[in-house]
Amino acid sequence: MKRIAIDMDEVMADTVATHLEWYNRDYQDNLHLTDLHGKTLLQLRPQRTREIESYYGKENFFRELKVIEHSQEVIRELSHFYEIYITTAAMEVPASFKAKYEWLLEHFSFLDQMNFVFCGNKSIIHADYLIDDNVKQLDRFRGKGILYTAPHNILETGYVRVNNWPEVREFFIDRERLIDGIEIEREVK
Repeated sequence: MKRIAIDMDEVMADTVATHLEWYNRDYQDNLHLTDLHGKTLLQLRPQRTREIESYYGKENFFRELKVIEHSQEVIRELSHFYEIYITTAAMEVPASFKAKYEWLLEHFSFLDQMNFVFCGNKSIIHADYLIDDNVKQLDRFRGKGILYTAPHNILETGYVRVNNWPEVREFFIDRERLIDGIEIEREVK
């Protein structure tokens, strides 16, 4: 069975929207996701670097992230045909370990928690595919990298790109069915 490694932040969990919401609330700013087109919040407000980065150290920040639309249903579907690993670069924010783990257990309880990988450099991940919003991680990865669209990477080129979870489904399931002639039975809800 082939393996898919999936990043958490900005792929499964809407980190940017929460970060922007909290920043706007605390600093009476009025930034929108469209303002981040090809940029990060830090690039837009470099004078507030310390304040912006401080959110990552707050215990509840990673616990309160919203689930990206359709990620749960598509990942559940993929798990019937692929080994799924959640690979998050938690080493960049060590305070996030517990909150990320609890968030995954709450929102993706159907996944094997032994397949949650908290790492830094994802070149250590042995999988066939990596879905990630960070081109640095895709460049290091040895398998096939797939760029998940996020505001900061919208200008990146040279990668296979998916914009949402229905496109992930199409890439991995619908396309595979057409290529391999495999008829896939979808779960009826």
